[in-house]
Amino acid sequence: MAAVTQDTAVSTGRVTRVLIYLLLLLFALFYLLPLYVMGINSVKPLAEITGGNMMALPEVWTLDPWRSAWSTAQIGVEPTGLKPYFLNSILMVVPAVAISTIVGALNGYVLTKWRFRGDTWVFGLMLFSCFIPFQIVLIPMAVVLGKLGLAGSVPGLVLVHVVYGIGFTTLYFRNYYAAFPTELVRAAQIDGAGFFQIFWRILLPVSGPIAVVSVIWQFTNIWNDFLFGASFGGTSQPMTVALNNLVQSSTGVKEYNVHFAGAILAALPTLIVYIVAGRYFVRGLMAGSVKG
Repeated sequence: MAAVTQDTAVSTGRVTRVLIYLLLLLFALFYLLPLYVMGINSVKPLAEITGGNMMALPEVWTLDPWRSAWSTAQIGVEPTGLKPYFLNSILMVVPAVAISTIVGALNGYVLTKWRFRGDTWVFGLMLFSCFIPFQIVLIPMAVVLGKLGLAGSVPGLVLVHVVYGIGFTTLYFRNYYAAFPTELVRAAQIDGAGFFQIFWRILLPVSGPIAVVSVIWQFTNIWNDFLFGASFGGTSQPMTVALNNLVQSSTGVKEYNVHFAGAILAALPTLIVYIVAGRYFVRGLMAGSVKG
């Protein structure tokens, strides 16, 4: 058997890398294909879609489907487009993400640096909430929202998503803060720093990586949620429910180009978030991996 030389080893490594890159490229093309189909058909006149190949580039480029999806498309029985529902989603997502992230950070801080008898059980119960299916909490949550007078409103949706997301954010921050030196917290206590002062001046400034993870996770889950929006949205329905109503509305001919444009509008915020902050997601997730 011939000995493996350095040149042979390098050559074999290059071939392997080429095969890996080709495989990754193939997977990327496979996953980007739906986005390509939606993109090119959202700028086509309807006649080209119904009478031609959906994979072909447009012969006539138009932005009318986008204008219709945003402002004039039929959503249920109202020709409002997706604009008001987009604003509902923004008003729901921003406070829900902020509140759940802050509460999760405080919970993680308490569970790691201000430990008490039974804290492990408390964390276990909060962790258990991460595995509760959405459908189980629908009826109890409907009762709570009804008694609080928040049913069918944006604040009600904010409350639902905050309650459901606290378990995840607590898990992230608890694991991240477990690796933070407790001696620094004790030294700050000796110097007279209080509970919130320690949190604000010591832990929060180093929480950037895990905060990005929490924000991306919560933003994605809340923005893409359909079940809670359809169940508790009422007249303040989010973007996902409106998109479903857009596709299901029937006033004659199905305007597939408008539907494609609406789908891209609904997915655009999460795409932007991942493009801008996606590289920090894995970094923060690894920094907050399970410890202790």
